[in-house]
Amino acid sequence: MKNKIKLTVDAVVFGYESGDVSVLLVKRKYEPYKDAWALPGGFVQENENLERAVERELSEETGVKINYLEQLYTFGDLARDPRGRVVTVAYFGLVKPNAFKLTASTDAKETEWFNIKKLPKLAFDHKKILKIAIERLQGKITYEPIGFELLDKKFPFSDLEKLYTSLLDREIDRRNFKKKISSLKILDELEEKVSVGRGRPASLFSFNKSRYFQLKKEGIIFEI
Repeated sequence: MKNKIKLTVDAVVFGYESGDVSVLLVKRKYEPYKDAWALPGGFVQENENLERAVERELSEETGVKINYLEQLYTFGDLARDPRGRVVTVAYFGLVKPNAFKLTASTDAKETEWFNIKKLPKLAFDHKKILKIAIERLQGKITYEPIGFELLDKKFPFSDLEKLYTSLLDREIDRRNFKKKISSLKILDELEEKVSVGRGRPASLFSFNKSRYFQLKKEGIIFEI
């Protein structure tokens, strides 16, 4: 009997900027779910691996090029796609939205960043995929230092607090958070200061890339 199972990839690309967390979506040009919003993605070609497929689909449909997306999960519910038996492998990443110029093409009519708290109705099972991606991202940042590349090269500590508060979608113990981050030795305090609000000028920091990537590789747990 001929195997009729088809394989697709989907990209969950989160954006972070000034305290707002967004996700990149495309408006579908064709059926099924024509004119509905969905995650960028499509069918894997016979001559490419999964990583190449998701990078290609993301670039073709949105104009966004990312060198590394982390594999999230495989979704294979029987009725997830009206075209038949389709299994998808989802990937996710976290970027600065203003680093890219969006260009919709191929199967996408439009592409746009949406705040994750103000999402349109999504096609297929993409609401479920996005929910799991958000949970994975929030879990990941509690045990591995990620997201520093989303900040300016020089930043006040309050910007780092805002990043984690936004991604976790909850308040954090500021004193405990600063103590734990300081213990990791991934921040270099600079001589420069900047005015933040009405308080005293705040020190600026830069992150120590070599130490940062060493800790990411080790998967250190520091529980926020």
